[in-house]
Amino acid sequence: MSVAAVFFASAQNMSTVKNSVDIYSNTNFFGSAKYNGMAGSTGALGGDGNSLLNNPAGLGVAISSDFSGTLAVESNKNVSSLNGSSIDYKINTGEIGNINGVAAFQLMTESPWKFVNIGISYSNQTIEDYVETPGNSSIVIQKALVDAGGNDVTGNLSYLGHAYNRYGNQSKMSIGVGANYANSLYLGAGLNFHYAQIEQYDSAQFGLDLDNSVNTYDKQYTPFTEESAGFSATFGVIGKVNNQFRLGASVETPTWWTIQRLYNENYVDNSGYISFETLEESRNFSSPLKANLSASFVPNKNFSLNVDYSLGLTKPRYRVQGAAESELNDFFNDNYKSLSEVKFGAEYRLKALRLRGGYAFATNPFDAVSISSYSNTGVEGNTSYDQLFIGKRNTLGLGIGYAFTSLFIDAAFQNTVSEYSNPFLRGSEEFGTGYYSADFDVNSNSSVVSQVKNTRNNFFLTVGWKF
Repeated sequence: MSVAAVFFASAQNMSTVKNSVDIYSNTNFFGSAKYNGMAGSTGALGGDGNSLLNNPAGLGVAISSDFSGTLAVESNKNVSSLNGSSIDYKINTGEIGNINGVAAFQLMTESPWKFVNIGISYSNQTIEDYVETPGNSSIVIQKALVDAGGNDVTGNLSYLGHAYNRYGNQSKMSIGVGANYANSLYLGAGLNFHYAQIEQYDSAQFGLDLDNSVNTYDKQYTPFTEESAGFSATFGVIGKVNNQFRLGASVETPTWWTIQRLYNENYVDNSGYISFETLEESRNFSSPLKANLSASFVPNKNFSLNVDYSLGLTKPRYRVQGAAESELNDFFNDNYKSLSEVKFGAEYRLKALRLRGGYAFATNPFDAVSISSYSNTGVEGNTSYDQLFIGKRNTLGLGIGYAFTSLFIDAAFQNTVSEYSNPFLRGSEEFGTGYYSADFDVNSNSSVVSQVKNTRNNFFLTVGWKF
């Protein structure tokens, strides 16, 4: 049996795999409207507190102090399709998405060191996500039951629908220092403090033919909540090739997370009924080590162009405390191929007016994975999925801004689209990882897999002050 098959045989909650990459290994945080309008492609340009999101050496580029705050209005829409039917759901939220600033200190000496600057950045974003999948009555799971008369009977449970539901927020607080050497070499370092709060649900609906009842069942170990804190460090450099070209590089250490988790575990009590107890555990997780390479072209004061390429250099890993963490690590070791992303951003200045645009493309970090799943006709068989859990991501950014004497106002729109295969329903009777109602559990040897299209349309408004 392959490692992937072993992983799905014991049927960990699939949301744990997705959250490990989507949240705990996430590198895409909101910046200012300028940063977001350029799709986050500013690695070799620098000049403000957003540099802490990609290359802290950019702090050293600043020659004046500034401070800004950004309002983020987010729209997250999922469309989950199965067997010719689909369900869509949209979530709209608004919050303070980013606060950042730079304090610039000019060194009035004969030394080639021109500036030593201190920067700060706080990014915050919702991680609320809801994926509801239609039912398919052709998918039937048999269950051995006992009727009211004490007779053994076989019930047929038809799959009628499923939902992953996630609430929560994620933030990143960074503080760093950047230095300017002879207006040609810039060095920087930053410390990053991460926080995430997650409330996760995984539920399915089944219809039982014996009494024509319809009930909702919760996945074993759900719902669960996690409150997590993490730490990482970033180091960077930017060098001028000439007055028009700059090259940059940075590396961010793994984020070392401590995850406090509360979850429900179901069991059969002494009366033969399904009961549950809420348990607590602590997990430790480290995200991949990440590197970023940048290049910028600034032919004059009115135009700038930047390209960034980022790559994960290691794999996600849980500290082993039992079989669950070993299983997760085995899955990542065999199926995680690292996340890479390329970003392009440009800005054009027309007197006080600023026009911006950007594009980013991120790969899916998983190899193709073969699992046992149901066809639309309810037949079980092995199928390979090359966009499992998380798909390729395309991001388009557009922005506009206006600079007054010291005040500046920027606005940006960002559209992000990804499509992925969404597995659920599998549960092992041996390990007790199926779906539970108040009466009994349901275990399936195969997954149901829907196709999900995720569309995010976000708007940002920044007000800032240079001094």
